[in-house]
Amino acid sequence: MFSLILSPMETLDQTFLFKLIMSFLVGSIWVTSITVIAERFGSRIGGFIGGLPSTIVIALLFIGLSQSTQAASKAASMIPLVMGVNGVFILIYLAQIHKGLMRALVTALFFWFIANGFIVVIGLEDLLFSILGWLLILGIAYYITEHVMDIPHKGGIRVPYTIQQIVMRGIVSGVIISMAVLVSRIGGPVIGGIFSTFPVIFMSTLYITHRTGGAEFSRAVAKTLMLSGMVNVGVYAITAHYAYQYLSLAQGTILTILISSIAAIGTYRVIRSRTR
Repeated sequence: MFSLILSPMETLDQTFLFKLIMSFLVGSIWVTSITVIAERFGSRIGGFIGGLPSTIVIALLFIGLSQSTQAASKAASMIPLVMGVNGVFILIYLAQIHKGLMRALVTALFFWFIANGFIVVIGLEDLLFSILGWLLILGIAYYITEHVMDIPHKGGIRVPYTIQQIVMRGIVSGVIISMAVLVSRIGGPVIGGIFSTFPVIFMSTLYITHRTGGAEFSRAVAKTLMLSGMVNVGVYAITAHYAYQYLSLAQGTILTILISSIAAIGTYRVIRSRTR
């Protein structure tokens, strides 16, 4: 009987360990690829790819595997609003970057924790409120970056890559992302959903592009990254919330990826038209 009690615990631990390893691998490969693409092909393509759903796909999938599809659906409910918070994170970075890279990142991250701490403390779990907040912030953020801030598109830059440099990017990015997944372990589905959108992709991408291309190149990437991330991850979360209520985990994930892919095509067309 004692072994029967231990078995589910061991399975859960193994599942979580697998999730942690996968988040490290996907995060490190994803961020490294994004930064190389941004440096080679410019801010438009690099920022767009950086905003595509990545860690959220793994996070919701493993919440469904280790708990239930209903838990994954619940975790997705607050993600649109949190992506709105991520949009403000980018706006703060854009406003502060000329005062220093670390100051900009720390100030933006401080706001992120305060805003999402408030969401957790007051117990917001309403999807409609989440969507309305997301749309409102998306509209404001788009207006500010397009009509208030002067952020022109930047082309690719030449960066002499070394194996050590690429490996270091991957390790640093993977550690940051897996730590975010580890933190989400202590909370329930909603907190897990919130931390699945912890802006580690944003932070890693902005840090690396600033180091290699300077403040203006990083701002250009951030502008596209914000729009792509807010739209595509928001659409993914809303679709996942409903898909996981009526379909199996595999079917819901496939449908969600298909619908978010359509949204991504539309997003890229908008980005391309606004950055010519």
